[in-house]
Amino acid sequence: MMRKMLLIVITVLGVQLDAGSAWSQQWGHLTARFVFDGEAPKRAPVVVNKDAAVCGKLKLLDESLVVNPKNGGIGNVVVFLRDTKKPAIHPDYAKGLKDKVIVNNLDCRYEPRVALVRTGQTIVLGNKDSVGHNTKIDTFFNPGVNPLIPAGAQLEQKFMIEERLPARVSCSIHAWMGAWLVVRSNPYFAASDADGKIHIKNIPAGEWEFQFWQEKSGYVRSVTVGGKKTDWKRGRVDLKIPAGKTLDLGDVVVDKKLFE
Repeated sequence: MMRKMLLIVITVLGVQLDAGSAWSQQWGHLTARFVFDGEAPKRAPVVVNKDAAVCGKLKLLDESLVVNPKNGGIGNVVVFLRDTKKPAIHPDYAKGLKDKVIVNNLDCRYEPRVALVRTGQTIVLGNKDSVGHNTKIDTFFNPGVNPLIPAGAQLEQKFMIEERLPARVSCSIHAWMGAWLVVRSNPYFAASDADGKIHIKNIPAGEWEFQFWQEKSGYVRSVTVGGKKTDWKRGRVDLKIPAGKTLDLGDVVVDKKLFE
């Protein structure tokens, strides 16, 4: 009786739960740090061939591979749970679905380099620069977009279908600009920070297939985990998420040959 009353209250509040999952499902977490195998490569200067008066003074560097020279951490490695078995969604993620994801043209580059968005979530495409940009998003399943965004303007966009891989974001006015949009139907995804770290909370306990990707290497395949070299075919690996605990992969050392 008490369970039925609680379900009614939750329904009234508008929290969407998979049938019975929030009550019987157990949850765990996933963490890892992606590390470059070798000395951090130097990032090449960007060739600015348009709006040089504004963009040329910014001393832009290539962002296709960003390695922290202090600890070898690889930024912007994408990790996501492949939605082949329709995982239950933890109630804590309901509120975040209403948050807007901001992708700005800022200092003649995109911020962030990798944006994470769920299907149906609002994306705000903005332009903080004093020059015009366009934000071209090349999707596979969703209709692509290519709006012109004047200086100081912004517009909103939604994608309703999951993309199996990150979608390319570019500006045809400024050819060096690029970013990636990860569109997923579940919230179990992340992009590594400046130290190479990822942390995904409240994943349904059990075995799930995860996929790993980085823009320059493509699939993150050749890695060393726990001192053991392994090959993640197409960047995919089955991981067992422990109930009430964190699965810590530790340092995932990525073979530098993948970036050549």
